[in-house]
Formats: sequence, C-alpha cells, structure tokens
Amino acid sequence: MTPEFTVPINDLDAGGREFRFALSVEWMRQVFQGQVDPAGPDGVFEVRVSKSGQDVVVHGTLRAQLVAPCARCLEPASIAIDDEVSALLVPEGKLRGSEGEHDEYEFSSTEADILTYSGDTVVLDGLVRDELLLEVPMIPLCSESCPGIKAPPAQTGKGDGIDPRFAPLLKLKEKL
Repeated sequence: MTPEFTVPINDLDAGGREFRFALSVEWMRQVFQGQVDPAGPDGVFEVRVSKSGQDVVVHGTLRAQLVAPCARCLEPASIAIDDEVSALLVPEGKLRGSEGEHDEYEFSSTEADILTYSGDTVVLDGLVRDELLLEVPMIPLCSESCPGIKAPPAQTGKGDGIDPRFAPLLKLKEKL
C-alpha cells in the first residue's frame, strides 16, 4: 500500500504548516478489511505539522463516517468519528532499542506515545489507521435501545405461538 499522508520535513519549521488530506473510501476499505465499511463521502484528516529540532509534532482532527453491523440485531450501525489527534515523531535511531538491537526491549510509558520517522518524509498513514481503528466501538449498536434479533413470526396451525424452529421438538414430544 503506497503512503497517502506524507509530509516533507524540509517544508517544516517551528511555526508549522497546515495540511488537509482526504480519507478516500478505497483507503478506508483497505484499513478495515471488510469489518467496517465507509459510509458516504470521503473522510478528512486536517493536521498541523511542525518541527522542533529533529522532532516532528502533529496536531489535528480526524473525521469520517463509517457503518458496521449492529452487535445485537446485525442491522447497519452508523459510526461518526470526530477525533483529535496528537503525536510526537522522532528520528528512527533516536529511540533506545531501534538501533538494530536484537534483544527484547520493553518500552517505558513515556516512549509508548512516541512514533518514529525515517528519511526526509514523515508518513502519517500508520497514525491515521491506528486512530481510526481505536475509534470504532468494540460493540457497535444501531441504538442503545436495540432489542436484538427478532424471532421469526409464528406459523399458523399446530403449535401457534411457538417458534417454528422448535417444531421438530414438538413432534418428538407428541410421539413420546
């Protein structure tokens, strides 16, 4: 997958620059791999990127409309994402453990929020993907009062009011 959201470092200074990226429907489909679908028009990623020494500071907003199956009734559940995004990116070799060490390394809590970049370009695709995935609810609901899957209507005849899926059991009961 080719990077969609790239920022050249040479264009940055301490004052920063504003960028506006479109979150295309095709890109979001690749991110969610069929578990969640984009709804409606492209999303948007508005971001201000600035440079502080060698570090790159990212602040912005991520907006998108998604649709996922409701966890109770399987009908489409609308998901509106409007998320504030902040990140600090440092050169790849600046973090301990990124110099090619093969031993296991445990990140400290302060290092967990820091991302890395390499070369003359900051690629924000991973950050955008992670933020989108984190904003999708684990149990999407079409509404808080969703009753769940409805039983099929009862058939007329013997066993009125009984779920037709239990009809074989009813016949077995009559034999006994």
